[in-house]
Amino acid sequence: MAAGRMQWLSLALAASLATLLSASASQPGIGFGYYKETCPAAEQIVFRETTRIVRASPDLAASLLRLHYHDCFVQGCDASVLLDSTDGTPAEKDAKPNESLRGFDAVARVKDKLEKACPATVSCADLLALMARDAVVLSKGPSWPVALGRRDGRTSSAGDCGQLPPLYGNITVMIEVFAAKGLDVKDLVVLSAAHTLGKAHCSSFADRLYNGSERSTDSTLDRRYADRLRMRCPGPGDSSAAMAEMDAGSCSTFDTSYYRQVARGRGLLRSDAGLMEHPLTGAYVRRAATGRYEGHFFQDFRDSMAKMGAIGVLTGNQGEIRTKCNLVN
Repeated sequence: MAAGRMQWLSLALAASLATLLSASASQPGIGFGYYKETCPAAEQIVFRETTRIVRASPDLAASLLRLHYHDCFVQGCDASVLLDSTDGTPAEKDAKPNESLRGFDAVARVKDKLEKACPATVSCADLLALMARDAVVLSKGPSWPVALGRRDGRTSSAGDCGQLPPLYGNITVMIEVFAAKGLDVKDLVVLSAAHTLGKAHCSSFADRLYNGSERSTDSTLDRRYADRLRMRCPGPGDSSAAMAEMDAGSCSTFDTSYYRQVARGRGLLRSDAGLMEHPLTGAYVRRAATGRYEGHFFQDFRDSMAKMGAIGVLTGNQGEIRTKCNLVN
């Protein structure tokens, strides 16, 4: 019995790797083992430092995953989200949808370690992809091989952040935004589960609790859950730093609990609740919510992260390798 299970696991891992290798092969310039000769310890350095960062501040796991997500959706996975604003030109990090992004100092810390080991070699875009993967692993989620070789962009504009999926988007809008990046409906429902980690500020979901100054519960939101949320967010204009867990009771563990919450009408954001409005995404949520398909979900998440991590990548002589992730060279 044990031998059979081990054989099945070996076959599953082999199939997973083959799928990811195939996906990587279709992306010119990025692939596995990219730093094998130029910085062989790169991934070990990143994992070691990310482990220290997440152990010291577990909430940063969600932040690191979100940084990669927000980077890839705006002009591709080129680390443009890390660049500082310049005089008269606000960068992506200062756009309204990115106001609550965190983890910039953590990325800078790991980049400094890489620069000491292998100067001007590992891109900030690759660093974001690796730290996102490691953050998931450290939260008891799946691991996956990350195709590397991205180059860093030289521009960043807050005006481009309209490309990000809106927190308030209904399912139709979300499908359109994902499709514009080459991601399908399955990728949407799978990547939405990144919300199993982390917390959100009241302003991100107050529209589901209030209509102007009046209490008015979104019809798709469980009423008891809404009452609990109002205790944390007492008014529509609440400007405090109050937050709510994205996946109540399990916001530090990467698992399928998120889908159980969404299926029960307890998805925190309007975009989460919208997953139940489409036959394909709704069916995926209900299936994953049973808790019997976590292995399938983990494989789907690996595949969708590989697809997202290849959006609009710069390779070869495009872009540059920044030595400081917040500044162009």
